Amino acid sequence: MKEGEGMGIRLVVLDIDGTIAGVSNQVRPAVVEAIAAVQAQGVKVAIATGRMYCSALKFRSQINSREPMITYNGAWIGNPETGERLAHWAVPPERIAELLDLAAEPEWRSLLDVHVYHDDQLYVGEITAQTEEYVSRSTIRPQAVGDLHTMLDRPLTKLLMLCPDAARLDALKAQTQSRYQPSELYITQSSPTLFLEFTHPKASKGQALRYLAQEHYGIPLDQVLAIGDNYNDFDMLQTAGIGIAMGDAPPAVQAIATWVAPNVEADGVAVALERFILA
Repeated sequence: MKEGEGMGIRLVVLDIDGTIAGVSNQVRPAVVEAIAAVQAQGVKVAIATGRMYCSALKFRSQINSREPMITYNGAWIGNPETGERLAHWAVPPERIAELLDLAAEPEWRSLLDVHVYHDDQLYVGEITAQTEEYVSRSTIRPQAVGDLHTMLDRPLTKLLMLCPDAARLDALKAQTQSRYQPSELYITQSSPTLFLEFTHPKASKGQALRYLAQEHYGIPLDQVLAIGDNYNDFDMLQTAGIGIAMGDAPPAVQAIATWVAPNVEADGVAVALERFILA
């Protein structure tokens, strides 16, 4: 009997970076084939990513998905088939202002680059080498506006802090998590791990998965399989009936997973789909 037999998986939700796309920044052929086989059985396959909506579209096309996309770590759920935005949770402007002030403090000013996102566009104070590296995988062109406080008059989907020092980023994460309750701000790290991300408290991959499965499709959570590789996938893996961590996921993410797959360069998603659905 295959491992997933009797579970009736009807929806698969996949992270992009470190899960279906690795060093090549493309979905590997074996993963494309496994996803096609799953879809041929009538299982829906959707994407859930921290990426911008426009940056995620090419990966949705590569896996021939026709489902809505969860983007910005759950803050934006959109349907490319219809152009409809199904859900959008913007960060409260007072939180954005506080985070911008924090990033400007002497302790952090020289370490951090700050990005904010409005209407699926990226805005920065200035374009730095770190920002150039960030956009190199997405082909998105940032817009430099000088003072990001000028963006506070419009809904901002996400604020991202980039830091090249992992230890300092851990300290910043601890500082912000002690300052804000989960009901005030959702704080997470994504791949690569030098990104610290801030969204509306209702915006996480787990909550977005719940919305997509239950409210949009009427699919029970125990009929959902999710795969991810980093901290921003943590609650998504907990929410799905089957939550699978990639082999190079942080230990805390692996610890809550139903199963740990090989890493992205070893086609871990294909291995997981074979084990739980196709075998």
